[in-house]
Amino acid sequence: MHEITFSTVDKPKLLSQLTSLLAELGLNIQEAHVFSTVDGYSLDVFVVDGWPYEEVVQLRAALEREISRKEKSWPTPSQSLKKQEQDLIKSEFDHLTIPFDGIDVWEIDHQLLKFEYKIASGSYGDLYKGTYCSQEVAIKILKSERLNAELQTEFAQEVYIMRKVRHKNVVQFIGACTRPPNLCIVTEYMSGGSVYDYLHKQRGSFKLPTLLKVAIDVSKGMNYLHQNNIIHRDLKAANLLMDENEVVKVADFGVARVKAQTGVMTAETGTYRWMAPEVIEHKPYDHKADVFSFGVVLWELLTGKIPYEYLTPLQAAIGVVQKGLRPTIPKHTPLKLAELLETCWQQDPTSRPDFSAIVDILQQIAKEVCVFCSGIDQLTIICCR
Repeated sequence: MHEITFSTVDKPKLLSQLTSLLAELGLNIQEAHVFSTVDGYSLDVFVVDGWPYEEVVQLRAALEREISRKEKSWPTPSQSLKKQEQDLIKSEFDHLTIPFDGIDVWEIDHQLLKFEYKIASGSYGDLYKGTYCSQEVAIKILKSERLNAELQTEFAQEVYIMRKVRHKNVVQFIGACTRPPNLCIVTEYMSGGSVYDYLHKQRGSFKLPTLLKVAIDVSKGMNYLHQNNIIHRDLKAANLLMDENEVVKVADFGVARVKAQTGVMTAETGTYRWMAPEVIEHKPYDHKADVFSFGVVLWELLTGKIPYEYLTPLQAAIGVVQKGLRPTIPKHTPLKLAELLETCWQQDPTSRPDFSAIVDILQQIAKEVCVFCSGIDQLTIICCR
């Protein structure tokens, strides 16, 4: 057993690059601890086994060689984009150029935005409640001090995708400011907040009929995205927002991608607790990765718990890939809903259903609930596990 510590400048995808590096050396990660500083540095500590030699010097030398090799092979943001994505971001004069494709003009004058208060804050940006031309909006603004080529690429990708989508279960894109340092995306304001906050911060819960409505809303939004060849890649409760009418909409397309012509993609993204095993393993993947994540979201709705809450994200990821770990389905779960969870979590992506089928299954369960719900405990109306 060995403990390996990496200290480096923090950057997107750093953790996945380090875990991949260790895997290349045949090391098995038993524990992982990640610390980030406010000034942009990261300390990543791994406890590993699988090194066949006693000498630590040999391990250090092997790590140094692998790091040197990886640094040469790790693509820069411009290298990693296919031709379609290479056209998404170009620095011309003082703004980012995102190709025009016949869609209405969406560039917003930053001076017309009025910021009211901060909703949330992250490493790379802040989310504000504000107004634009008297309309209530949400404003996601990138932190100018953290701007780099990769972050600008993701920003351009998000704008490129969001301006194309129009669906009642997808958060409505209003416009964007593409003139650095004021890079921001403006969307409709969702007054109900995120499903994650409702479940985990407000300690709310959904009765079965409402739970099914939420799941159907999400499934319809995801089905629309997949029909338009968009893979979300980071589907989780925190990226599901509720409006004043309790309509749930899919949000946050910062890491979404237009599906490649081959139908599969590589390189990890997303959040480990919700991530499909093929994505964790850096294998080729397609839209079925979103289906796996949806299964975890559905479990969240049922339990009100964070997936694998007693494990670190990396421990959960290792369990999902190496041991077939999945969240425990509650005993009171209706049989058809439990079966849906299990099919969404299949290790083989081809065995998972499409969202069109998921919508049909959920609507059928909702009809059965509606028929029998009067005067009966909603959680026992269907034959349970």
